[in-house]
Amino acid sequence: MQQADAAGLTRARLRSSDLRAPTRGVRAAGPAPAADRLLDRCREVLPVLPAGAVFCHVTALALLGVDAPFGTDPHGALHVQVPPGVPWPRRAGVVGHSRPQEDVPSLRLPHGVVVLAPELAWVQLAARLPVGELVVAGDALLRRRSAVSTLDRLRGTVARLPPGTRGVRRLRTAVEQVRPRTDSAMETRLRRVLVEGGLPEPEVNVLVRAPGGGVVAMPDLAYPELRVAVEYDGDVHRTDARTWRRDVARRQGLEALGWRTVTCTADDVLRDPDRAIAWVRRALRDQAASPRLQ
Repeated sequence: MQQADAAGLTRARLRSSDLRAPTRGVRAAGPAPAADRLLDRCREVLPVLPAGAVFCHVTALALLGVDAPFGTDPHGALHVQVPPGVPWPRRAGVVGHSRPQEDVPSLRLPHGVVVLAPELAWVQLAARLPVGELVVAGDALLRRRSAVSTLDRLRGTVARLPPGTRGVRRLRTAVEQVRPRTDSAMETRLRRVLVEGGLPEPEVNVLVRAPGGGVVAMPDLAYPELRVAVEYDGDVHRTDARTWRRDVARRQGLEALGWRTVTCTADDVLRDPDRAIAWVRRALRDQAASPRLQ
């Protein structure tokens, strides 16, 4: 009520039918924000959060533009972390988390929304996610474009975790498999499919140059010594004419340099990974036997 008084709002005005209640004790004008309007949703609960509270877990990562791994819902309940001894915010649509220390590394976003440091938000995911999806989320923090962390920071965060931290063993395994400069979650999953299938780990986004030094292509995954490129094609590669034409030109350029390209889709990664493994294994074998590489 103090905030309402300061804003010159009477009790009668607060009960007006044109105002809605996003959560207990808060009144807002206008329509409720859609589920994917995460910053707006967070702003609506800010007035009732305790001092020192920060948005955390998948909410923090989504606010930072990080792809959500399987097993999380960035548009679901808001995750909020509070200092020690402070009661969790028990409200519909909010999940509370406690932390052992008073202060934590955090980032301030527009409109006063504060989020837990991305490395610590990633650590929180380990309580539920398997190693594979922790790698997916870790890669997403280190994107080629718009990275929000570094591999050194992730490794340092894991190294400093106290014994007994939930999921610490999974985190230690995952952080060694995280790779910077990736472009999408499905590319990460494809890389893991190949490695778990017994193939050597491909390099990520290697620049392939023509003899004169010009860049011909940057395959999603590559085995440069054998000149094998592995590409993940999402629906945009099929539905967007410009993307499709660019893909064709890039692959023709690779073939002219003696490369072989293997193209995989979501079906190959999620439903029939053995097919993708077999395609890449065959390409590696054929290239190894090619007279051009002898």
